[in-house]
This record gives sequence, structure tokens and C-alpha cells, in this order.
Amino acid sequence: MKNTKKSFNQFLLCACLLLSLFLTACRTCQPLDSLQAVKARGVLFVGATGDYQPMSFLNPDTKTYEGFDTALTEDFAASLGVKIQYVPTSWPTLMQDTLARKFDLALCGITITDARKKQALMSDGYLGNGKTVLCRAEDAAKYTSLAAINHPEVRVMENPGGLNEKFARANLPNATLIIHPVNEEIPRLIAEGKADVMITEIMEAAFYCSRDARLAAPLLKTPFTHGQLGALLPPGNEALRDYFNSFLQQIRETGRLAELGEIYLHGRK
Repeated sequence: MKNTKKSFNQFLLCACLLLSLFLTACRTCQPLDSLQAVKARGVLFVGATGDYQPMSFLNPDTKTYEGFDTALTEDFAASLGVKIQYVPTSWPTLMQDTLARKFDLALCGITITDARKKQALMSDGYLGNGKTVLCRAEDAAKYTSLAAINHPEVRVMENPGGLNEKFARANLPNATLIIHPVNEEIPRLIAEGKADVMITEIMEAAFYCSRDARLAAPLLKTPFTHGQLGALLPPGNEALRDYFNSFLQQIRETGRLAELGEIYLHGRK
């Protein structure tokens, strides 16, 4: 009986020692928060659709990303002292990929919305935007309101899964909606007469109008909506979001944010 009691006490002592060692290890090996993890690995994983001129575009010739958000990403990574690794995503899968933590943040012309903020994290806004019309120059006087577009004979072309498609479905139920998978091809298709209107953001509309005289954006200064672009992050990346917000404030104060606008939105390099 004494030997049994002695063995049991030894077992309890060993169990207590093991538990103590485990708890100590837990305290000294806490998982890194998102900001620490990025700095520790030396790489920032950035989600990008690569189809949004002039914000984030994957150039098929150079196989590199370019645009306002690409330059913003490069400045942000430099402030962290890390490299960038882009992770391809798409508008239909953007939220799914964010929640699956495929990247640290997505930065590719993403509008801040309440729906997105309910599921994930969004940074402060860094650029104003709004839904507007892109059409052929010859039709500029025709498509100056949603009412003028909302007819069966008007062909509205949008890429799948993004806010442009959602806006068109909600506000143009009578128009003929055409879903085209490659966003950057739509302006050319409109210019060629394959569709009549694209609902898009003011930055994208202005970009394509500046490069194709066949196109016009009659409501560029009076868009249907007003919003802000921001970075999208998985839940739990609060530390990285807060650092990004501080970074935005800094480059806003130094004038770098305005400089990026002059370069990529207005073509003044």
C-alpha cells in the first residue's frame, strides 16, 4: 500500500513538473502577431487581382505589377524593411482568400464597405472613389444618368464578382447585363461597340479615357457614389492594420500620397 501511494505521489510530481514546463514554454513562445510575423519572415504577402488600371495591374509583357497600389505597396514594404510576394486573387474570391489568410493584406483598388468590415479588417481610406460611367465618346451626352442607362437595349458590361457588377444588378435591372471575365478588356470592347456602358470607378474611367479617344466618362466629376479605397486584411491582423494606418498618415503628411496620385492618376511623372 505504501509503495502504491509513493508511486502515485511520484506520478503527481512528474505531472506537475511537466505542466509547469509546458506553461513556461507557452509564455515564452507566444505566437507572433501579424506585424511581428511579417518582420520575422522578411516577406509581406500581398493579395492583388492584377486587373485594375491604374491601381494594380499585372503587366502581361513584363510579368510584374504596376500602378498606384503597387507603388504604395512598395513604399509600405520598404517602411517595414521586408520584401514583397504577390498572391494572385480575384474579385469573386477576394473575401474568401482573405479569410483563408492567403496573404497579409490585399491592396488593389478595394472599396471600403460595411459588408467587408463585418467579415474582415479594412484600413483607413487613402484615395476617394465612386461609381461612374464609361462609354463611347459619341454616346457621352446620352448616358448621363442611371435612368438613361436602365433600358433593355443598353448593354452594360462588367467583370464578375466585384462591386461594379453588384451596383449594376442593383441599379440597372432593366439593362442588358453582360459579364466579361477579363476586366481590363472591357473598355476596349465598349470602344469597339461590343457593349455600350461600363460602370466603374472614377480612377479607372479616367485612365482609359486618357488612353483611348473613342471613350468618354461624362459623369467623372459627379459619380453615382462616393467612397474610399483601403487595404483589406484577415481578422487578427490588427497590428498590421494599425501600422498601415500610421504609414498612410505619414505619407499623407509628407506629400508622398499626393505625389502617387499625380504620377498614376494624372500621368504627370
